[in-house]
Amino acid sequence: MATSYEQCYTEVSSSLSDDSTMGINEMLLLNKCLSDSFDNQNETLSRSLDSFFRIFAGTVMFLMQAGFAMISAGSVRSKNIQNTLMKNLLDACGAAIGFWAIGYSFSYSYLGQVSSEKGTFIGNSYFFMTGLDAQTGYDSASYDKWFFQFAFAATSATIVAGALAERCQMISYVLYSFMITGFVYPVVAHAIWSSNGFLSPEIESPLLGSGVIDFAGSGVVHITGGMIALIASLICKPRKERVFKNEDGTKLIRRIKGHSPSLQVLGTFILWFGWYGFNAGSVTRLSSPGAEKLASLAAVNTALGGASGCLSSLLFSVFLSDRRSGEIIFDITDYLNGTLTGLVSITAGCSIISPWCSVIVGFLAGILYVVASETITKMKIDDAVDAIPVHLCGGLWGMLSVGLFASPKLFLQIYGTDFGGLFFTGSFNLLGANVAGVFFILGWNTVIMFPFFSILNCIGWFREDPMEELVGLDISWHGADTNLKSLTTSTTSINKDILEHLERRRNNTSVDNFE
Repeated sequence: MATSYEQCYTEVSSSLSDDSTMGINEMLLLNKCLSDSFDNQNETLSRSLDSFFRIFAGTVMFLMQAGFAMISAGSVRSKNIQNTLMKNLLDACGAAIGFWAIGYSFSYSYLGQVSSEKGTFIGNSYFFMTGLDAQTGYDSASYDKWFFQFAFAATSATIVAGALAERCQMISYVLYSFMITGFVYPVVAHAIWSSNGFLSPEIESPLLGSGVIDFAGSGVVHITGGMIALIASLICKPRKERVFKNEDGTKLIRRIKGHSPSLQVLGTFILWFGWYGFNAGSVTRLSSPGAEKLASLAAVNTALGGASGCLSSLLFSVFLSDRRSGEIIFDITDYLNGTLTGLVSITAGCSIISPWCSVIVGFLAGILYVVASETITKMKIDDAVDAIPVHLCGGLWGMLSVGLFASPKLFLQIYGTDFGGLFFTGSFNLLGANVAGVFFILGWNTVIMFPFFSILNCIGWFREDPMEELVGLDISWHGADTNLKSLTTSTTSINKDILEHLERRRNNTSVDNFE
Protein backbone atom coordinates (compact mmCIF):
# COMPACT_ATOMS: atom_id res chain seq x y z
CA MET A 1 0.00 0.00 0.00
CA ALA A 2 1.36 3.41 -1.00
CA THR A 3 2.12 5.94 1.71
CA SER A 4 0.28 9.27 1.95
CA TYR A 5 3.32 11.05 0.54
CA GLU A 6 3.56 8.71 -2.45
CA GLN A 7 -0.14 9.07 -3.20
CA CYS A 8 0.01 12.86 -3.02
CA TYR A 9 3.23 13.05 -5.00
CA THR A 10 1.74 10.90 -7.75
CA GLU A 11 -1.40 13.03 -7.82
CA VAL A 12 0.47 16.32 -8.08
CA SER A 13 3.20 15.16 -10.46
CA SER A 14 0.65 13.70 -12.89
CA SER A 15 -0.09 17.24 -14.08
CA LEU A 16 3.58 17.88 -14.91
CA SER A 17 5.33 17.09 -18.16
CA ASP A 18 8.04 14.44 -18.12
CA ASP A 19 10.96 16.89 -18.02
CA SER A 20 9.38 19.41 -15.62
CA THR A 21 10.23 19.84 -11.95
CA MET A 22 7.90 20.92 -9.17
CA GLY A 23 7.50 24.63 -8.71
CA ILE A 24 6.15 26.57 -5.77
CA ASN A 25 2.53 26.00 -6.79
CA GLU A 26 3.05 22.25 -7.06
CA MET A 27 4.81 22.20 -3.69
CA LEU A 28 1.85 24.03 -2.12
CA LEU A 29 -0.55 21.55 -3.67
CA LEU A 30 1.56 18.68 -2.34
CA ASN A 31 1.57 20.23 1.14
CA LYS A 32 -2.23 20.70 1.09
CA CYS A 33 -2.74 17.13 -0.11
CA LEU A 34 -0.58 15.78 2.72
CA SER A 35 -2.37 17.97 5.28
CA ASP A 36 -5.80 16.75 4.15
CA SER A 37 -4.58 13.17 4.17
CA PHE A 38 -3.27 13.44 7.74
CA ASP A 39 -6.50 15.08 8.90
CA ASN A 40 -8.51 12.22 7.41
CA GLN A 41 -6.26 9.68 9.10
CA ASN A 42 -6.59 11.44 12.45
CA GLU A 43 -10.37 11.51 12.13
CA THR A 44 -10.43 7.82 11.21
CA LEU A 45 -8.18 7.01 14.16
CA SER A 46 -10.39 9.05 16.51
CA ARG A 47 -13.52 7.29 15.27
CA SER A 48 -11.90 3.89 15.69
CA LEU A 49 -10.70 4.71 19.19
CA ASP A 50 -14.10 6.01 20.29
CA SER A 51 -15.90 3.06 18.70
CA PHE A 52 -13.64 0.56 20.46
CA PHE A 53 -14.04 2.44 23.74
CA ARG A 54 -17.85 2.24 23.52
CA ILE A 55 -17.80 -1.45 22.56
CA PHE A 56 -15.39 -2.25 25.39
CA ALA A 57 -17.39 -0.25 27.96
CA GLY A 58 -20.64 -1.82 26.73
CA THR A 59 -19.14 -5.29 27.06
CA VAL A 60 -18.03 -4.58 30.63
CA MET A 61 -21.51 -3.26 31.39
CA PHE A 62 -23.19 -6.31 29.90
CA LEU A 63 -21.21 -8.46 32.35
CA MET A 64 -23.39 -6.83 35.00
CA GLN A 65 -26.15 -9.17 33.81
CA ALA A 66 -24.14 -12.00 35.33
CA GLY A 67 -23.82 -9.99 38.53
CA PHE A 68 -27.57 -9.47 38.76
CA ALA A 69 -28.11 -13.18 38.08
CA MET A 70 -25.71 -14.23 40.85
CA ILE A 71 -27.26 -11.86 43.38
CA SER A 72 -30.76 -13.01 42.51
CA ALA A 73 -29.80 -16.70 42.63
CA GLY A 74 -28.08 -16.24 45.98
CA SER A 75 -30.99 -14.28 47.45
CA VAL A 76 -33.68 -16.89 46.72
CA ARG A 77 -34.24 -20.30 48.24
CA SER A 78 -32.63 -23.31 46.59
CA LYS A 79 -36.00 -24.50 45.28
CA ASN A 80 -36.10 -21.51 42.90
CA ILE A 81 -32.50 -21.20 41.64
CA GLN A 82 -33.01 -22.47 38.08
CA ASN A 83 -36.15 -20.43 37.64
CA THR A 84 -34.46 -17.25 38.84
CA LEU A 85 -31.47 -17.72 36.53
CA MET A 86 -33.77 -18.47 33.60
CA LYS A 87 -35.72 -15.28 34.16
CA ASN A 88 -32.55 -13.19 34.32
CA LEU A 89 -31.59 -14.64 30.95
CA LEU A 90 -35.06 -13.86 29.56
CA ASP A 91 -34.65 -10.28 30.76
CA ALA A 92 -31.53 -9.81 28.69
CA CYS A 93 -33.10 -11.48 25.64
CA GLY A 94 -36.30 -9.45 25.81
CA ALA A 95 -34.26 -6.29 26.30
CA ALA A 96 -32.14 -6.98 23.22
CA ILE A 97 -35.13 -7.55 20.96
CA GLY A 98 -37.05 -4.58 22.33
CA PHE A 99 -34.13 -2.18 22.02
CA TRP A 100 -33.34 -3.44 18.51
CA ALA A 101 -36.92 -3.12 17.28
CA ILE A 102 -38.00 0.26 18.66
CA GLY A 103 -36.05 1.13 21.80
CA TYR A 104 -33.01 2.77 20.25
CA SER A 105 -35.20 4.59 17.73
CA PHE A 106 -37.30 6.13 20.49
CA SER A 107 -34.21 6.91 22.59
CA TYR A 108 -31.77 8.76 20.35
CA SER A 109 -32.88 8.96 16.72
CA TYR A 110 -34.94 11.90 15.53
CA LEU A 111 -35.45 12.92 11.91
CA GLY A 112 -37.31 16.09 11.03
CA GLN A 113 -37.40 19.68 12.16
CA VAL A 114 -36.48 20.08 15.83
CA SER A 115 -37.25 23.07 18.01
CA SER A 116 -33.86 24.09 19.39
CA GLU A 117 -35.55 25.72 22.38
CA LYS A 118 -38.15 23.14 23.44
CA GLY A 119 -36.59 19.87 22.32
CA THR A 120 -38.48 16.65 21.60
CA PHE A 121 -40.29 14.00 23.64
CA ILE A 122 -39.40 10.83 21.72
CA GLY A 123 -37.30 9.66 18.77
CA ASN A 124 -38.81 8.57 15.46
CA SER A 125 -36.32 6.86 13.15
CA TYR A 126 -34.12 3.79 12.48
CA PHE A 127 -36.73 1.27 13.62
CA PHE A 128 -35.36 -2.29 13.47
CA MET A 129 -32.00 -0.59 12.70
CA THR A 130 -33.19 0.25 9.21
CA GLY A 131 -30.68 2.66 7.66
CA LEU A 132 -28.45 2.69 10.73
CA ASP A 133 -25.44 1.30 8.84
CA ALA A 134 -25.73 4.06 6.22
CA GLN A 135 -24.92 6.85 8.69
CA THR A 136 -21.39 8.22 8.29
CA GLY A 137 -21.31 11.47 10.28
CA TYR A 138 -19.17 11.59 13.43
CA ASP A 139 -22.22 12.38 15.58
CA SER A 140 -24.63 10.08 13.76
CA ALA A 141 -26.15 6.83 14.97
CA SER A 142 -24.02 3.71 14.57
CA TYR A 143 -23.83 0.07 15.58
CA ASP A 144 -21.32 0.68 18.38
CA LYS A 145 -23.56 3.38 19.88
CA TRP A 146 -26.53 1.03 19.72
CA PHE A 147 -24.59 -1.69 21.56
CA PHE A 148 -23.36 0.73 24.22
CA GLN A 149 -26.84 2.09 24.90
CA PHE A 150 -28.38 -1.38 24.84
CA ALA A 151 -26.26 -2.31 27.87
CA PHE A 152 -27.87 0.56 29.81
CA ALA A 153 -31.38 -0.43 28.74
CA ALA A 154 -30.81 -4.07 29.69
CA THR A 155 -29.62 -3.01 33.14
CA SER A 156 -32.79 -1.03 33.74
CA ALA A 157 -34.95 -4.04 32.87
CA THR A 158 -32.94 -6.52 34.94
CA ILE A 159 -33.37 -4.46 38.11
CA VAL A 160 -37.03 -5.50 38.15
CA ALA A 161 -36.25 -9.22 37.90
CA GLY A 162 -34.75 -9.49 41.37
CA ALA A 163 -37.65 -7.75 43.08
CA LEU A 164 -40.16 -10.25 41.64
CA ALA A 165 -38.11 -13.38 42.27
CA GLU A 166 -39.86 -16.60 43.34
CA ARG A 167 -43.39 -15.59 42.35
CA CYS A 168 -43.59 -14.11 38.85
CA GLN A 169 -44.44 -15.98 35.63
CA MET A 170 -41.92 -16.31 32.82
CA ILE A 171 -44.14 -14.77 30.17
CA SER A 172 -44.44 -11.58 32.20
CA TYR A 173 -40.63 -11.29 32.32
CA VAL A 174 -40.38 -11.32 28.54
CA LEU A 175 -43.29 -8.91 28.12
CA TYR A 176 -42.15 -6.34 30.66
CA SER A 177 -38.53 -6.53 29.48
CA PHE A 178 -39.70 -5.70 25.96
CA MET A 179 -41.97 -2.95 27.27
CA ILE A 180 -39.28 -1.34 29.42
CA THR A 181 -36.49 -1.37 26.84
CA GLY A 182 -38.79 -0.76 23.89
CA PHE A 183 -40.84 2.15 25.17
CA VAL A 184 -40.65 3.16 28.85
CA TYR A 185 -36.90 3.51 29.29
CA PRO A 186 -36.33 5.04 25.81
CA VAL A 187 -38.62 8.00 26.51
CA VAL A 188 -36.68 8.80 29.70
CA ALA A 189 -33.35 8.34 27.93
CA HIS A 190 -34.44 10.57 25.05
CA ALA A 191 -35.68 13.32 27.37
CA ILE A 192 -32.44 13.55 29.36
CA TRP A 193 -29.62 12.01 27.28
CA SER A 194 -30.57 12.75 23.68
CA SER A 195 -29.06 15.95 22.29
CA ASN A 196 -32.55 17.23 21.46
CA GLY A 197 -34.49 15.82 24.43
CA PHE A 198 -36.75 18.33 26.15
CA LEU A 199 -34.89 17.94 29.49
CA SER A 200 -31.43 17.75 27.93
CA PRO A 201 -28.73 20.29 28.84
CA GLU A 202 -27.76 20.44 25.14
CA ILE A 203 -30.84 22.20 23.76
CA GLU A 204 -30.82 25.97 23.27
CA SER A 205 -32.97 26.76 26.32
CA PRO A 206 -32.39 24.02 28.91
CA LEU A 207 -34.66 23.67 31.92
CA LEU A 208 -33.67 26.34 34.49
CA GLY A 209 -30.61 27.08 32.39
CA SER A 210 -28.78 23.86 33.23
CA GLY A 211 -31.10 21.09 32.10
CA VAL A 212 -31.36 17.77 33.94
CA ILE A 213 -27.90 16.39 34.67
CA ASP A 214 -27.53 12.63 35.01
CA PHE A 215 -24.12 11.73 33.66
CA ALA A 216 -24.31 7.93 33.78
CA GLY A 217 -27.83 6.97 34.85
CA SER A 218 -28.80 7.30 38.51
CA GLY A 219 -32.12 8.61 37.26
CA VAL A 220 -32.45 7.36 33.70
CA VAL A 221 -31.48 3.77 34.51
CA HIS A 222 -31.79 3.18 38.25
CA ILE A 223 -34.82 5.27 39.22
CA THR A 224 -36.60 3.84 36.19
CA GLY A 225 -35.78 0.27 37.17
CA GLY A 226 -36.40 0.85 40.87
CA MET A 227 -39.75 2.57 40.37
CA ILE A 228 -40.97 -0.18 38.06
CA ALA A 229 -39.82 -2.74 40.64
CA LEU A 230 -41.89 -0.93 43.30
CA ILE A 231 -45.00 -0.87 41.11
CA ALA A 232 -44.58 -4.53 40.17
CA SER A 233 -44.04 -5.59 43.79
CA LEU A 234 -47.16 -3.77 44.95
CA ILE A 235 -49.33 -5.43 42.30
CA CYS A 236 -47.76 -8.89 42.53
CA LYS A 237 -48.08 -8.99 46.34
CA PRO A 238 -45.62 -10.72 48.71
CA ARG A 239 -44.53 -14.34 48.49
CA LYS A 240 -46.81 -16.83 50.23
CA GLU A 241 -44.34 -17.57 53.00
CA ARG A 242 -43.34 -13.94 53.50
CA VAL A 243 -46.43 -12.57 55.27
CA PHE A 244 -48.33 -14.43 58.00
CA LYS A 245 -51.03 -13.66 60.54
CA ASN A 246 -50.31 -13.44 64.24
CA GLU A 247 -52.64 -14.94 66.88
CA ASP A 248 -54.47 -11.64 67.19
CA GLY A 249 -55.01 -11.44 63.43
CA THR A 250 -52.39 -8.80 62.69
CA LYS A 251 -50.21 -9.39 59.64
CA LEU A 252 -46.51 -9.81 60.22
CA ILE A 253 -43.68 -10.19 57.75
CA ARG A 254 -40.89 -12.71 58.14
CA ARG A 255 -37.50 -12.53 56.55
CA ILE A 256 -36.75 -15.14 53.89
CA LYS A 257 -33.00 -15.62 53.74
CA GLY A 258 -31.27 -16.48 50.51
CA HIS A 259 -29.57 -19.84 50.25
CA SER A 260 -26.09 -18.63 49.22
CA PRO A 261 -24.24 -15.58 50.59
CA SER A 262 -21.32 -16.68 48.40
CA LEU A 263 -23.32 -16.02 45.23
CA GLN A 264 -24.46 -12.68 46.62
CA VAL A 265 -20.86 -11.60 47.27
CA LEU A 266 -19.76 -12.80 43.83
CA GLY A 267 -22.62 -10.94 42.18
CA THR A 268 -21.81 -7.75 44.05
CA PHE A 269 -18.17 -7.82 42.94
CA ILE A 270 -19.21 -8.48 39.32
CA LEU A 271 -21.59 -5.52 39.46
CA TRP A 272 -18.92 -3.31 41.00
CA PHE A 273 -16.55 -4.29 38.19
CA GLY A 274 -19.23 -3.57 35.58
CA TRP A 275 -19.88 -0.17 37.13
CA TYR A 276 -16.51 1.08 35.90
CA GLY A 277 -17.73 0.52 32.35
CA PHE A 278 -21.05 2.07 33.33
CA ASN A 279 -19.60 5.32 34.69
CA ALA A 280 -16.20 5.79 33.05
CA GLY A 281 -17.62 4.52 29.76
CA SER A 282 -20.26 7.25 29.78
CA VAL A 283 -17.58 9.66 28.59
CA THR A 284 -18.18 7.83 25.24
CA ARG A 285 -15.49 9.78 23.31
CA LEU A 286 -12.02 9.05 24.58
CA SER A 287 -10.49 11.05 21.72
CA SER A 288 -12.01 14.35 22.90
CA PRO A 289 -9.67 16.78 24.70
CA GLY A 290 -9.65 16.08 28.44
CA ALA A 291 -11.83 12.97 28.09
CA GLU A 292 -9.19 10.73 29.66
CA LYS A 293 -9.25 12.86 32.83
CA LEU A 294 -13.04 12.74 33.06
CA ALA A 295 -13.06 8.95 32.59
CA SER A 296 -10.37 8.59 35.25
CA LEU A 297 -12.31 10.82 37.66
CA ALA A 298 -15.47 8.80 37.05
CA ALA A 299 -13.61 5.57 37.85
CA VAL A 300 -12.11 7.02 41.04
CA ASN A 301 -15.46 8.34 42.24
CA THR A 302 -17.08 4.99 41.46
CA ALA A 303 -14.57 3.19 43.68
CA LEU A 304 -14.95 5.70 46.51
CA GLY A 305 -18.74 5.82 46.33
CA GLY A 306 -19.10 2.04 46.55
CA ALA A 307 -16.55 1.70 49.35
CA SER A 308 -18.14 4.49 51.41
CA GLY A 309 -21.60 2.99 50.99
CA CYS A 310 -20.37 -0.36 52.26
CA LEU A 311 -18.66 1.09 55.35
CA SER A 312 -21.54 3.36 56.35
CA SER A 313 -24.14 0.60 55.98
CA LEU A 314 -21.94 -1.68 58.07
CA LEU A 315 -21.53 0.87 60.86
CA PHE A 316 -25.19 1.92 60.88
CA SER A 317 -26.49 -1.65 60.74
CA VAL A 318 -24.24 -2.69 63.64
CA PHE A 319 -25.31 0.37 65.61
CA LEU A 320 -29.00 -0.46 65.14
CA SER A 321 -28.57 -4.13 66.10
CA ASP A 322 -26.65 -3.15 69.23
CA ARG A 323 -29.28 -0.61 70.26
CA ARG A 324 -32.18 -3.01 69.70
CA SER A 325 -30.86 -6.24 71.17
CA GLY A 326 -27.62 -5.40 72.91
CA GLU A 327 -25.89 -7.77 70.53
CA ILE A 328 -23.76 -6.81 67.55
CA ILE A 329 -24.89 -8.65 64.42
CA PHE A 330 -22.95 -8.45 61.16
CA ASP A 331 -25.49 -8.94 58.37
CA ILE A 332 -23.57 -9.32 55.13
CA THR A 333 -26.63 -8.55 53.03
CA ASP A 334 -26.74 -5.01 54.42
CA TYR A 335 -23.11 -4.37 53.51
CA LEU A 336 -23.43 -5.77 50.01
CA ASN A 337 -26.53 -3.72 49.26
CA GLY A 338 -24.99 -0.68 50.94
CA THR A 339 -22.12 -0.99 48.47
CA LEU A 340 -24.52 -1.14 45.54
CA THR A 341 -26.50 1.85 46.84
CA GLY A 342 -23.29 3.84 47.04
CA LEU A 343 -22.50 2.91 43.45
CA VAL A 344 -26.00 3.85 42.28
CA SER A 345 -25.87 7.22 44.03
CA ILE A 346 -22.51 8.23 42.59
CA THR A 347 -23.52 7.37 39.03
CA ALA A 348 -25.32 10.64 38.24
CA GLY A 349 -22.41 12.89 39.19
CA CYS A 350 -19.37 10.64 38.85
CA SER A 351 -17.61 13.01 36.43
CA ILE A 352 -18.68 16.37 37.86
CA ILE A 353 -18.01 16.04 41.59
CA SER A 354 -14.68 15.90 43.42
CA PRO A 355 -13.48 12.67 45.06
CA TRP A 356 -14.04 13.97 48.60
CA CYS A 357 -17.65 14.69 47.66
CA SER A 358 -18.09 11.15 46.35
CA VAL A 359 -17.11 9.83 49.78
CA ILE A 360 -19.90 11.91 51.36
CA VAL A 361 -22.44 10.86 48.74
CA GLY A 362 -21.59 7.18 49.13
CA PHE A 363 -21.51 7.34 52.93
CA LEU A 364 -24.98 8.86 53.13
CA ALA A 365 -26.23 6.38 50.53
CA GLY A 366 -25.25 3.44 52.75
CA ILE A 367 -27.25 4.83 55.66
CA LEU A 368 -30.15 5.61 53.34
CA TYR A 369 -30.21 1.98 52.20
CA VAL A 370 -30.57 0.59 55.73
CA VAL A 371 -33.40 3.03 56.53
CA ALA A 372 -35.19 2.44 53.23
CA SER A 373 -34.89 -1.35 53.47
CA GLU A 374 -36.46 -1.42 56.92
CA THR A 375 -39.17 0.99 55.79
CA ILE A 376 -40.37 -1.11 52.85
CA THR A 377 -40.28 -4.18 55.09
CA LYS A 378 -42.58 -2.48 57.59
CA MET A 379 -44.86 -1.56 54.67
CA LYS A 380 -45.02 -5.30 53.83
CA ILE A 381 -43.57 -4.79 50.37
CA ASP A 382 -41.77 -7.96 49.30
CA ASP A 383 -38.53 -7.31 47.43
CA ALA A 384 -36.38 -10.44 47.27
CA VAL A 385 -33.11 -8.60 46.53
CA ASP A 386 -33.87 -5.14 47.96
CA ALA A 387 -33.86 -3.63 44.46
CA ILE A 388 -36.20 -0.85 45.57
CA PRO A 389 -34.05 0.66 48.34
CA VAL A 390 -30.87 0.12 46.33
CA HIS A 391 -31.90 1.44 42.94
CA LEU A 392 -34.90 3.69 43.57
CA CYS A 393 -33.73 5.33 46.79
CA GLY A 394 -30.08 5.31 45.74
CA GLY A 395 -31.02 6.84 42.39
CA LEU A 396 -33.11 9.56 44.03
CA TRP A 397 -30.23 10.52 46.31
CA GLY A 398 -27.81 10.42 43.38
CA MET A 399 -29.88 12.88 41.35
CA LEU A 400 -30.20 15.23 44.32
CA SER A 401 -26.50 14.99 45.13
CA VAL A 402 -25.63 16.44 41.72
CA GLY A 403 -27.62 19.56 42.59
CA LEU A 404 -25.67 19.84 45.85
CA PHE A 405 -22.08 18.82 45.06
CA ALA A 406 -21.49 19.44 41.32
CA SER A 407 -18.25 21.33 40.66
CA PRO A 408 -18.71 24.42 38.42
CA LYS A 409 -15.26 23.83 36.91
CA LEU A 410 -16.02 20.25 35.91
CA PHE A 411 -19.52 21.20 34.80
CA LEU A 412 -18.04 23.83 32.47
CA GLN A 413 -15.64 21.31 30.98
CA ILE A 414 -18.42 18.83 30.11
CA TYR A 415 -21.51 20.95 29.44
CA GLY A 416 -20.01 24.31 28.49
CA THR A 417 -21.70 26.37 31.22
CA ASP A 418 -20.60 27.20 34.74
CA PHE A 419 -23.56 25.84 36.69
CA GLY A 420 -22.77 24.00 39.89
CA GLY A 421 -24.20 22.49 43.02
CA LEU A 422 -25.91 24.46 45.75
CA PHE A 423 -22.95 24.10 48.13
CA PHE A 424 -20.56 25.63 45.58
CA THR A 425 -22.64 28.31 43.87
CA GLY A 426 -25.55 29.04 46.20
CA SER A 427 -27.87 28.53 43.24
CA PHE A 428 -30.89 26.20 43.30
CA ASN A 429 -31.12 25.99 39.49
CA LEU A 430 -29.31 22.67 39.04
CA LEU A 431 -30.99 21.13 42.07
CA GLY A 432 -34.40 22.31 40.87
CA ALA A 433 -33.84 20.97 37.36
CA ASN A 434 -32.87 17.55 38.70
CA VAL A 435 -35.86 17.47 41.05
CA ALA A 436 -38.09 18.18 38.05
CA GLY A 437 -36.34 15.37 36.15
CA VAL A 438 -36.96 12.97 39.04
CA PHE A 439 -40.68 13.78 39.08
CA PHE A 440 -40.86 13.23 35.33
CA ILE A 441 -39.21 9.81 35.61
CA LEU A 442 -41.43 8.73 38.50
CA GLY A 443 -44.59 9.98 36.81
CA TRP A 444 -43.83 8.48 33.41
CA ASN A 445 -43.04 5.05 34.84
CA THR A 446 -46.16 5.06 36.99
CA VAL A 447 -48.51 6.16 34.21
CA ILE A 448 -47.29 3.43 31.85
CA MET A 449 -46.30 0.50 34.03
CA PHE A 450 -49.06 0.51 36.65
CA PRO A 451 -51.78 -0.22 34.03
CA PHE A 452 -49.41 -2.61 32.25
CA PHE A 453 -48.81 -4.81 35.32
CA SER A 454 -52.46 -4.50 36.36
CA ILE A 455 -53.57 -5.91 33.01
CA LEU A 456 -51.07 -8.79 33.27
CA ASN A 457 -52.37 -9.51 36.75
CA CYS A 458 -56.02 -9.44 35.66
CA ILE A 459 -55.52 -11.91 32.81
CA GLY A 460 -53.49 -14.27 35.00
CA TRP A 461 -50.12 -13.77 33.33
CA PHE A 462 -48.31 -12.16 36.26
CA ARG A 463 -48.36 -14.20 39.47
CA GLU A 464 -47.40 -17.86 39.66
CA ASP A 465 -49.89 -20.48 40.80
CA PRO A 466 -49.88 -20.53 44.66
CA MET A 467 -49.28 -24.27 44.83
CA GLU A 468 -46.37 -24.16 42.41
CA GLU A 469 -44.93 -21.25 44.34
CA LEU A 470 -45.04 -23.22 47.60
CA VAL A 471 -43.51 -26.34 46.06
CA GLY A 472 -40.80 -24.40 44.28
CA LEU A 473 -40.63 -23.15 40.72
CA ASP A 474 -37.70 -25.42 39.87
CA ILE A 475 -40.02 -28.39 40.47
CA SER A 476 -42.98 -26.74 38.74
CA TRP A 477 -41.24 -25.51 35.60
CA HIS A 478 -37.83 -27.11 35.24
CA GLY A 479 -38.41 -30.79 35.87
CA ALA A 480 -36.72 -31.00 39.25
CA ASP A 481 -37.40 -34.27 41.09
CA THR A 482 -40.54 -34.18 43.23
CA ASN A 483 -39.46 -37.19 45.31
CA LEU A 484 -39.48 -36.02 48.91
CA LYS A 485 -36.21 -37.82 49.67
CA SER A 486 -34.38 -35.90 46.97
CA LEU A 487 -35.64 -32.44 47.85
CA THR A 488 -33.22 -29.91 49.29
CA THR A 489 -33.47 -28.66 52.81
CA SER A 490 -35.49 -25.62 51.80
CA THR A 491 -38.36 -27.74 50.48
CA THR A 492 -38.51 -30.72 52.84
CA SER A 493 -41.02 -28.96 55.01
CA ILE A 494 -43.56 -28.83 52.18
CA ASN A 495 -46.57 -31.01 52.82
CA LYS A 496 -46.43 -34.33 51.00
CA ASP A 497 -50.02 -33.87 49.83
CA ILE A 498 -49.04 -30.74 47.90
CA LEU A 499 -46.31 -32.59 46.03
CA GLU A 500 -48.53 -35.54 45.22
CA HIS A 501 -51.30 -33.21 44.06
CA LEU A 502 -48.88 -31.34 41.78
CA GLU A 503 -47.57 -34.60 40.32
CA ARG A 504 -51.10 -35.85 39.57
CA ARG A 505 -52.02 -32.50 38.00
CA ARG A 506 -48.94 -32.67 35.78
CA ASN A 507 -50.01 -36.10 34.62
CA ASN A 508 -53.57 -34.83 33.99
CA THR A 509 -55.04 -37.29 36.49
CA SER A 510 -58.23 -36.47 38.33
CA VAL A 511 -57.85 -35.19 41.85
CA ASP A 512 -60.17 -33.90 44.49
CA ASN A 513 -60.24 -30.22 45.30
CA PHE A 514 -57.19 -29.30 47.32
CA GLU A 515 -57.21 -26.64 49.95
